[in-house]
Amino acid sequence: MSEWSKQDRFNALLSGELADRPIVSGWRHFIDKEQNEDDLAETTISFTKKYDWDWVKINPRATYLAEAWGNQYDFADYQTVFPRQQTTAIPTAANLWDIEVIKAVDSAPLAEHLDAVRKIRKGLPETPLIQTVFSPLTVLLFIVGRSAYVYKTVFGIEHPVTLESLFKEHRAAAHHALHAISLTLADYVQELRQAGSDGLFYAVTGTAHPELFDDDMFNELSRPYDSIVLEAASYGKNILHTCGPYARPEIFNDYRIDGISWDTVAEGNPGLDANLKATKVGGVDHALFAANNIAQIKQQAKEALTLMKNQPFILSPNCAIPLNVTDEALEQLKKSVSE
Repeated sequence: MSEWSKQDRFNALLSGELADRPIVSGWRHFIDKEQNEDDLAETTISFTKKYDWDWVKINPRATYLAEAWGNQYDFADYQTVFPRQQTTAIPTAANLWDIEVIKAVDSAPLAEHLDAVRKIRKGLPETPLIQTVFSPLTVLLFIVGRSAYVYKTVFGIEHPVTLESLFKEHRAAAHHALHAISLTLADYVQELRQAGSDGLFYAVTGTAHPELFDDDMFNELSRPYDSIVLEAASYGKNILHTCGPYARPEIFNDYRIDGISWDTVAEGNPGLDANLKATKVGGVDHALFAANNIAQIKQQAKEALTLMKNQPFILSPNCAIPLNVTDEALEQLKKSVSE
């Protein structure tokens, strides 16, 4: 190929092929610019153009999918990137039967983010972009006010329903809810295609952690519903992110995904030399951006690019960049692929 476009590189690397160079992107929340589609789109476009990212992971507010079933949040009060949860649509596990399939275009939060994707596509016509979609299991936990991480609680919910109540005492209801959520997300994913998304950033939050869900529980409660959503997204290029420590990226080797993102420095996680089938995405500790540790960002990027030389690879932070990141740190990340 005589001249590579951003789309050419993105598609080649996520097809397991080499491009003329690795590609890079970074993403973060703008918590004061994520409450409506216009602000989210304008901020995403501006952020992308400022650093000339090779591709875009759209970073909507963390709660948007749970909002589709009626959860309410206080967007004037955040803890990190999570607004305070005021209400849950499902206060007890017995209410799981109340979760129904929703058409994306009929849901205000989902329609809002479809509009945002359309606006971002219009503003970035040549840049690959993928929308963030959480797994059905993650969405269910958020709906009921239960954290999807082993080490966190939901901001605003002091006494969430227990996992035993959700998945043992009301197991059938949990499967009903997960099925309804997965069908809703599958419909949303199809609408995303029409809106201009090139695929998904499919986030399995902390639910792969074996202390939260062991193999049998994960295989029962996550895997089949992940398949429904990812099948609907098979038109595009999909990067799966397995978040936090003990994220076990290797258990996703049989998933229908094109890229795999995980925290290569978190406890219990493998490094970039892991035996994984999908194109690896990451390599730089996202915590370094909070400390503005330019030397370490530069060093980790160099080491990742050296290790992954002659392999399809996408350089990025291992997770969302902290809110207090500096321009200098982001500029260094961008320069890493050309130095």
